[in-house]
Amino acid sequence: MKLTKKAHSCVRLEKDGRTLVLDPGMFSEADAASGADAILVTHEHPDHFDEGRLRAALEADPAVEIWTLASVADQLSAAFPGRVHTVGHGDAFTAAGFDVQVHGELHAVIHPDIPRITNVGYLVDGGRLFHPGDALTVPDHPVETLMLPVMAPWNKISEVIDYVREVEPQRAYDIHDALLTDLARPIYDRQIGALGGTEHLRLSSGESAQL
Repeated sequence: MKLTKKAHSCVRLEKDGRTLVLDPGMFSEADAASGADAILVTHEHPDHFDEGRLRAALEADPAVEIWTLASVADQLSAAFPGRVHTVGHGDAFTAAGFDVQVHGELHAVIHPDIPRITNVGYLVDGGRLFHPGDALTVPDHPVETLMLPVMAPWNKISEVIDYVREVEPQRAYDIHDALLTDLARPIYDRQIGALGGTEHLRLSSGESAQL
């Protein structure tokens, strides 16, 4: 499986000539969803879900399908019947040749006064990779590669480190990093790498790794 990091929380997975894209939101490149065979969206926040971008992808290729939770699917399904699938915690499906399991139900707490929205994470190919969206969800399955949301209005570095420790992946790659300045990156790298208990890695936008 080839992993390509796109800006912020968007990643592209390629296997056997097919491409699965996760969370091509407004902070991601304009072509982040281009060429995808299937798209997964974790929740409705615009840094993960760009409605115009997804509509363009669906219109450009009638074979493209999307799997997401109801709050996103409801905005797209009427215009693209049969191609936008609603999923929730405990569901399993196959998208673009990848086996996917759904874990989690709610977005992390931003502030007690802000109502929590729904959020799901996606476990790909039996634990080869887990993308939690905007939550620190721990799947009930071993994880090889954890996509790690390192910097957000809803987390702090101690929580990120404890999350890595709890999931115990073989490796963790940064996502949700568009707001993390270059000045802060070495601090995050050093502390997560030293305290997380696993290999901590970072890809720049457009950079790839083989998993």
